[in-house]
Amino acid sequence: MDRLDRQLGFLVEVEKLKSVYRATPLADLSRPENSAEHSWTLALYALVLSDQAVPGVDVNRAIRMLLLHDIVEIDVGDVPIHSQNGTAHDSAATQAAEAAAADRIFSLLPRDLAEDLHATWAEFEANETPTAQYAKSLDRVQPVLLNHAGGGGSWIDYNVTLVQLDERVGAKVARGLPGVWARVRAAVLPWFQAHGRASAQAAEKSKTI
Repeated sequence: MDRLDRQLGFLVEVEKLKSVYRATPLADLSRPENSAEHSWTLALYALVLSDQAVPGVDVNRAIRMLLLHDIVEIDVGDVPIHSQNGTAHDSAATQAAEAAAADRIFSLLPRDLAEDLHATWAEFEANETPTAQYAKSLDRVQPVLLNHAGGGGSWIDYNVTLVQLDERVGAKVARGLPGVWARVRAAVLPWFQAHGRASAQAAEKSKTI
């Protein structure tokens, strides 16, 4: 296969992401969000919220990361952050499966492009650079806003508490977007209180954020 054949082959392969459904439903609750929609939405988040980024963030690179970050779900599927007490999402087995998927999918491309895009994906996964932290924060905050808009969404399905949201989501969002997380947490707090899922101690934390 020549270079163009490989590029087109990759693009056909990643169409499969449109058939990977996530735990979070759309705001109108009509169906689950798919991973391709999620990735596109996050690229837009990165563009619109660029003024909230901390110094050192390359917003254009963050957009590249977010367009690529869930491509591995073609092979692995979506692993909800609130499933199985949150352990499966970050487990060694999940990370190994996603690494193998990245190797397979990016290898469909010409070598130079494969290495470039694979490195971009790996930087996002490592979550060490300011740009990756910005992108990762957006990846975590978008489902929160979607669940809130949908009246609870997957929080209901997984019986999520405010403490779990703080530990599994808030800590990571605050790392890259502290101002955004403070605003979003204040917005969702009443839902958790109304549904008996916010301890007094967790609710009190809102006053210090």
